[in-house]
Amino acid sequence: MLRTVALALLFTTFAAKAPPLLRITAGNVLREHVLVEFDLPKDSQVTAAIDSEGNVYPIQRLVLNSPLPASILLPSLKGDLRLKLVADARTAADVKVERNGKKLKATAGGKPLLEYQAEPGEFPRTDIKPIFRRGGYLHPIYSLSGKAITDDFPPNHIHHHGVWFAWSNAEFEGRATDFWNMGDGKGLVEFASVGKNWSGPAHGGFTAKHRYVDLTGGSPKTAIDEDWEVRILNRFPDQKFWVFDLVSTQRCASTALKFPEYRYGGVGLRGNWAWNGKDAVQFFTSEGVTDREKSHTMHARWCDMHGVIDGQHVGITVMGHPDNFRAPQPMRVHPTEPFVNFAPQQAGDFEMQPGKPYVARYRFVIHDGPPDKDRLDRIWAAYANPPKAEVR
Repeated sequence: MLRTVALALLFTTFAAKAPPLLRITAGNVLREHVLVEFDLPKDSQVTAAIDSEGNVYPIQRLVLNSPLPASILLPSLKGDLRLKLVADARTAADVKVERNGKKLKATAGGKPLLEYQAEPGEFPRTDIKPIFRRGGYLHPIYSLSGKAITDDFPPNHIHHHGVWFAWSNAEFEGRATDFWNMGDGKGLVEFASVGKNWSGPAHGGFTAKHRYVDLTGGSPKTAIDEDWEVRILNRFPDQKFWVFDLVSTQRCASTALKFPEYRYGGVGLRGNWAWNGKDAVQFFTSEGVTDREKSHTMHARWCDMHGVIDGQHVGITVMGHPDNFRAPQPMRVHPTEPFVNFAPQQAGDFEMQPGKPYVARYRFVIHDGPPDKDRLDRIWAAYANPPKAEVR
């Protein structure tokens, strides 16, 4: 009897010391650059996940007061995976996001990745009218080779800004307004505030608030309140690409807004000035279409824009999440300029109602060299269908 009790105590002690496992269920789909999120008790001492080959993946804990769970970043994943959770002193270089004047700047491994223009900055040229002044957008966005992929205040479309969000053809309080074409003086998008920013081994990021202001009613009036969350995923040293996610959550500030059918409006991506001209930049969609005229108005999971900048072939892909309104959304692809826009208005009229947030999610992949369709499909699979994970 005593021997049985002793063995039971020994087994219990051994089991108590056994490290917990992170059980990941992914199915038979190959994913690449996979952010795995899971719940982890706040008092847990584990700091890393280790696979059967000894590869170490640092755990990023809860971000400030955010509901984001713990997370690790895997280079690829197919099928189910079991990782041992341990307290491990080895660390990975963090994605760092830091405030610098009127901007937030993100870096990883010493390389600049992107900048968020918070408060409006200085105009790049003296010929730009004050009506075009704005903040609340991403620019510049860099390739890992150091090339600025995006443009800001381009002379042929002064209201274009790297990656930004605005609506063009809109109706507010019975009046036609326009938050996109700022030069018309009907509306604008204002930066309101930065919420929090964070750094970490799996991702860094920030939150921010914007206001969509109508100017057609005699005095400025906020029509939409917008929250941004940007998450920049860490990069692996041998990769020639990096990834960030943008979530825009918009709420009616008072009454409903109507959005009549129109060819553009929503999230916009403006490429480097070197890509101006019909033959200076190429487009490539998830459906394998390379003709920019055929790409315009088509529904696609993702669209890539790529070309040569200072002798280096680089590109950027914008991916739409399958939960987005009218996904896969139709696109506006400009016939002669480096511009692409997921535009749900192309598919017909819609309304934004009070109490019903409009949530739009997009992933961006910045790459050196021409686009790799198979890789982009794997990255989209990781984004659209993240694996399930739990600690046991």
